[in-house]
Amino acid sequence: MDKRIEKTNYYLNIAETVAQRSTCLRKKSGAVIVNHDEIVSTGYSGAPRGRENCIDLGFCSKKKFFPNIRHAGYDACRSVHAEMNAIISSSRKDMLGGNLYLVQYRTESKEYEENPGCCQMCRKLIINSGIDKVIVRINEKDYQIINVSDWIANDDLLNGKITY
Repeated sequence: MDKRIEKTNYYLNIAETVAQRSTCLRKKSGAVIVNHDEIVSTGYSGAPRGRENCIDLGFCSKKKFFPNIRHAGYDACRSVHAEMNAIISSSRKDMLGGNLYLVQYRTESKEYEENPGCCQMCRKLIINSGIDKVIVRINEKDYQIINVSDWIANDDLLNGKITY
């Protein structure tokens, strides 16, 4: 008898499918917001509506202007992050107490992102959205659960210990 997939990996698999729509040349990201066992919204990384995507331009603007900086230069990035797109497609009342499932993998290698997580901009949006937990895929079966309340209690923007 086949073993039924558990719910966390079920939602992470959906986020991974959503990530396939990403238009970033460096990293594919997909997010699914779930509350009370219902999908509230999904989001993937891509240029704002009406603007050209990096895959259409043939270059990554962030990489072009900030080639050696991994966690900076977000103003040069054309993409709206997957987490942001999922949040702006939802109402706050539908997200309160919910979970955000996030999958990130490298476009070229298809390997899951090493040390996956949310940037500072996305963290601020997630905190204000009322989401309780962010569940990030580590590999095909394993994941990390991040309590958003920890981001609030351990304000890394004040203590000088910014983590990604």
